[in-house]
Amino acid sequence: MSEEKEQNIEAQDIPVTILAQYVRDLSFENPSASDTLRDGKELPEMDLNIGMDARKIEDTKDQGLYEVVLNVRAEAKKGDEALFIVELQYGATVSVGDEIPEESHHPFLLIEIPRLIFPFARQIIADTTINGGYPPLLLNPIDFHALYMQRFSEEIDAARDGVKADLKEDAKA
Repeated sequence: MSEEKEQNIEAQDIPVTILAQYVRDLSFENPSASDTLRDGKELPEMDLNIGMDARKIEDTKDQGLYEVVLNVRAEAKKGDEALFIVELQYGATVSVGDEIPEESHHPFLLIEIPRLIFPFARQIIADTTINGGYPPLLLNPIDFHALYMQRFSEEIDAARDGVKADLKEDAKA
């Protein structure tokens, strides 16, 4: 009984609540299934693209309500021929607690939420490729922090330069 109480307390300390997770869009293209599925066991080339999006949901009761969408696109090719293409938009509706300042919402939503929902998207991708007649496509873990830094590096650098300039002005004054 005391273990249950401790688990509930820990869950309340997390500054985000995932209200829902869902498939927004799922597409699987298997253009030449009858030919490709009987070919040899040569491994195809994989092209994988990952993206993250977040948008605020206006709500009078919850000012920290957002939708976060993880976009995954994988294409398997042999030469110029596409074996399969799978595209998934996997979303989550989340409520961010007051413990996280407004200026930290953007990185939190595009790093931590994708990290939390990625295992579910990974399973959907694996199941979809199995249902298409292929071995499961098991995506490796993703460093969402590195993706965020890469995608927003210019904005981050500009903000850092602005802070440095402000500090220099303050020091002169």
